[in-house]
Amino acid sequence: MASEGPTAKLGELVAFKTGKLDSNAAVPDGDYPFFTCSQQTLRTNTYSFDTECVLLAGNNANGIYPLKYFHGKFDAYQRTYVVTTRDPNRLTNRFLYYALRPKLSEFRSISTGAATKFLTLTILNETEIQVPPLPLQRRIAGILLAYDDLIENSQRRIRILENIARALFRQWFGQFRFPGHDKFPRVCTSLGDIPKDWEVKTVADSFEISGGGTPSRKESRYWDDGTIQWFAPNNLTAVDTMFMDDSPEHITELGLAESSARLFPAFSVMMTSRATIGAIAINTREACTNQGFITCLPNERVPLYFLFHWLTENVPMFQRMASGATFKEISRGVFKSIEFLHPTAALVRRFESQVEPMAKQMLTLQRQIQNLRRTRDLLLPQLLSTPRLCSDDRGGYK
Repeated sequence: MASEGPTAKLGELVAFKTGKLDSNAAVPDGDYPFFTCSQQTLRTNTYSFDTECVLLAGNNANGIYPLKYFHGKFDAYQRTYVVTTRDPNRLTNRFLYYALRPKLSEFRSISTGAATKFLTLTILNETEIQVPPLPLQRRIAGILLAYDDLIENSQRRIRILENIARALFRQWFGQFRFPGHDKFPRVCTSLGDIPKDWEVKTVADSFEISGGGTPSRKESRYWDDGTIQWFAPNNLTAVDTMFMDDSPEHITELGLAESSARLFPAFSVMMTSRATIGAIAINTREACTNQGFITCLPNERVPLYFLFHWLTENVPMFQRMASGATFKEISRGVFKSIEFLHPTAALVRRFESQVEPMAKQMLTLQRQIQNLRRTRDLLLPQLLSTPRLCSDDRGGYK
């Protein structure tokens, strides 16, 4: 195998700045990207930077630090690092982004803090990356960029499908402009005027919910070689996807039996119910969660995608109903008491028949993205170990 080339410490190669905004500076449909410690890129109406750079989160509850590349005007959270190369003739920002990706798992293991993990400048300055010649950096970045373009294209298609399904739900069940709506007179209820033949019930009378629990970390038999999916809230917030194919951690049958964790079927709807309230995802395999969830089980009258979109649309209400001093939480008792609007069964089935194919396509695209990311990240070390990738016949670099 060919030599992998020289390495250098980040402190010698790049400059670190941080943003100055609080996370609450985000506004819907803002003019500029707003980079925080979340996987999701938010928006704001201000910009403090206009540059090409790498954005790296400086803290995260689970040590999962989002890493992004951007070129243009943006703003940043006060714990988000804005990383730029000191010498573009030695290191390009685009290559820096790819060189840092393999370091994320290392950052997770060496970052400091208990409840929240912190990625300090001391850690970052001492981190070493490979610095091949500039032509090789450009060639490698070009190859990996092709994967990122495919990923972005798939993400764009997912967003379009999400917006279509969300708009359909709002139009039919929020604005009551469903097919044939003019044939349904309105009747007065506790939820206001609703179409005739629609019903108002409670969540408790509409679908089942499940809680969760955490097996003792002191008992290795609950965790070692576990095969049962077990989700924590930050597993959902870290990826922000509609579907969850697997969980980072798994528990054993014994861990399930001797804890308050409860197994629920595939294609249920998990919703975080404390601290971060309203992160929502659908599990594609049998799973359980910790105690920071309310998991909703669909049924024939309240099918999967109707339930998912009802939950998504009502997150602001769930957050208002939450209480607590240390952290906000919506209890299962309070959640069960929420009034739930039942449209006619025929209309719900019609909605489900239109949205289900879109959701299946989104799941296919999501899995394609996961495969593309996996392949891209495996390619980098192979490309770094192949200097002949852009060398000429005389041993120089093109």
